[in-house]
Amino acid sequence: MIFGKIDVAEPTFKTVLSRAGCTVPYDVRSYGKRFAIETEWTSTGKSNKEMDSSFFALAKYIGVIGQPQNEGTVSIAMTAPVVMEMGKGQKIAMTAPVVMKGSASSQKRMQFILPCEFDDMSKIPKPTNPAVTVKELHPAIGAVHKFSGVFNEEIMIEKAKALASQLREDGIRGKMSDEEVVERFQFWGYNPPFTIPFLRRNEVWIELSEKDVQDLLKQFGPKEEQISG
Repeated sequence: MIFGKIDVAEPTFKTVLSRAGCTVPYDVRSYGKRFAIETEWTSTGKSNKEMDSSFFALAKYIGVIGQPQNEGTVSIAMTAPVVMEMGKGQKIAMTAPVVMKGSASSQKRMQFILPCEFDDMSKIPKPTNPAVTVKELHPAIGAVHKFSGVFNEEIMIEKAKALASQLREDGIRGKMSDEEVVERFQFWGYNPPFTIPFLRRNEVWIELSEKDVQDLLKQFGPKEEQISG
């Protein structure tokens, strides 16, 4: 793990398009329905204490730290990525990566995406910590830009804006201003903090509409490939 090896499961996805040879390379990925555990914190941008508290609340639910804090004390495998959304009023899923979204001082949410066997709400043990909730994540398709190195809120926002700029250059217009993107992007983190920085896998995600994807495929993808709703 120090050298960037990821030995936990990721949610299943389909790579619809790989956009290489541009200023900000990205993939367009399609994810199916998933379930996540979620918590939130209020960030002032001055300390990671609140974010760390959210992480540990979720880790305790699955039993990474001590006895699992869920009904039945069921141990649940860690997945990747951890997802954090930094924007106001947004909910997110956590596995690996960690996803964060938002502005310098707002309500943030963090999620762990649950393993694929937890494919129905009835199969998921209820949290015993009232700060942790279970969330269903609907199918989604979006653009993902991968990068390595250390990260903080400023770097996440910078990477999200760069991806949005590339998408605008590629003809995507809907909800793609810097202000809109800062409020809705996600950061996905796949590695623990002790991983060598240049070997880390970090990603920013911006959700796209089906029309956005079809427009990208017309320009950059195989002509015969289509996206089903």
